[in-house]
Amino acid sequence: MPKIKLPVFLPPAILLLASTLYSLYDPADFLVKVKAANDWILYHFGWLFSSGTLFFFLLCIWIYFSPLAKVKIGGKDAVPMLTRWQWFSITLCTTIAIGILFWATAEPLYHLHTPPGGIGVKAESPEAARFALSTMFLHWTFTPYSIYTVAGLMFAIAYYNLKQPFSLGSMLYPLIGARKPGAWSHTIDAVCLYSLVAGMAASLGAGILTVAGGLERFFGIQHSPELLFVIALVIVFSFILSAITGLFNGIRILSNINTYAFFVLALFVLFFGPTRFLFSYGAESMADYAQTFFPRSLSLGVDKSWADSWTVFYWANWLAWTPVTALFLGRVAIGYTVREFINYNLILPSLFSIVWMLIFSGSAVYMDFVGHTANLYGTLQKQGPEGVIYAVLDQLPLAQLTGLAFLGTAFLSYVAGADANTSAMSSLSSTGISPESPEAPIWIKIVWGSLVGLIAWVMVANAGIDGIKMASTLGGFPALFLVLAVGLGLVKILLKPGKYLGES
Repeated sequence: MPKIKLPVFLPPAILLLASTLYSLYDPADFLVKVKAANDWILYHFGWLFSSGTLFFFLLCIWIYFSPLAKVKIGGKDAVPMLTRWQWFSITLCTTIAIGILFWATAEPLYHLHTPPGGIGVKAESPEAARFALSTMFLHWTFTPYSIYTVAGLMFAIAYYNLKQPFSLGSMLYPLIGARKPGAWSHTIDAVCLYSLVAGMAASLGAGILTVAGGLERFFGIQHSPELLFVIALVIVFSFILSAITGLFNGIRILSNINTYAFFVLALFVLFFGPTRFLFSYGAESMADYAQTFFPRSLSLGVDKSWADSWTVFYWANWLAWTPVTALFLGRVAIGYTVREFINYNLILPSLFSIVWMLIFSGSAVYMDFVGHTANLYGTLQKQGPEGVIYAVLDQLPLAQLTGLAFLGTAFLSYVAGADANTSAMSSLSSTGISPESPEAPIWIKIVWGSLVGLIAWVMVANAGIDGIKMASTLGGFPALFLVLAVGLGLVKILLKPGKYLGES
């Protein structure tokens, strides 16, 4: 019977709770300190975020075409616990789903109207429009999914094929060998729990703002700290309840509903939106994305403050989620090959995200800049990013219905992702977790879920979008070093697969 693992649970819980209480006691001083730490990380390590994430993408390509790709996770006789559709929908909804809902229509407007210096693009020009969409492809497709794929694959191999314990330290097996979990392993788990809570709080902040924007749009309820608290409370209650139902009950149902909702919304906007423009504009932007992929991945030739605020912010956010999310993604992959793991964790979600950004980001650019059918940038400045998607849907038929559907999808999207990670966090904080006994005690799930909600509310209520970005960076910084080590471990396995995997 799993029990609480105090050396892993207490340090991040105490640190996060103490910082949250201090932020409530003196919000101004708290934000000053957090911003100073955030700026220091970006100034000194922005280059490592950029080069590290590019390394993960290239590593995935290497693995995909290597003999390792044929290895079956769990061994030759392993049986899958999920169908391929379930696997795809769960992966899609537990990684960056709330992000594509929140940022798809708002972010390209920033890039269209205020492109970075150094790239020779004039604001509000056709070149800026193309840059806006190609940047969405960079920030939301292959690179972020490659980060998740590297860590998730390493955990799947370590847990199922190498028979290592349910611990993040197990992902370092190729580098440090078989060691009994102790203080070193507990430290890694505790640090990554802190990272994930910060990353989840950042994404929950985006979810809270999305729902708040919908409530203002449809019911006239104005933003206030009290409203944001109520929204956070409802979301947290929902994902805790879903997590309590078990590893593959709530999450499987929610992901299935959510994925169908994604497809319906995307097809609706594609059909009733500026379809011809989307295809021509998308082709040009894809070409720009491919041509500039390497320099922009490394933030070369781009104003550093812009790169830190956007590209590095995203890399940090994905990294904050990655270590603990890897536990979940790796655990559900049993019975499939390494190549199939890359297909369902990298290639298919990235292709879906490309189509999503093409439709929603492209429609926003068209309405604001090309067709001039809506002043979306004005909406962005007055209402914030959370109001833009509803302004886009207002330009299409059935605006009230689609807006409410989007609001419900955004709600379910975060609940699905938080469900999976709350389960993984709780399992990491417990002893006795194994393939036969995968669930942590319910009260641990309640504690972690509540803490995530509290931090998200504090950051959003006091700092808005800036709070979301700072939480992401602070969470992603320690995770960066772990995932880099995991990547090096995979390189060792690639060079000598027989030494580690034998006949798996």
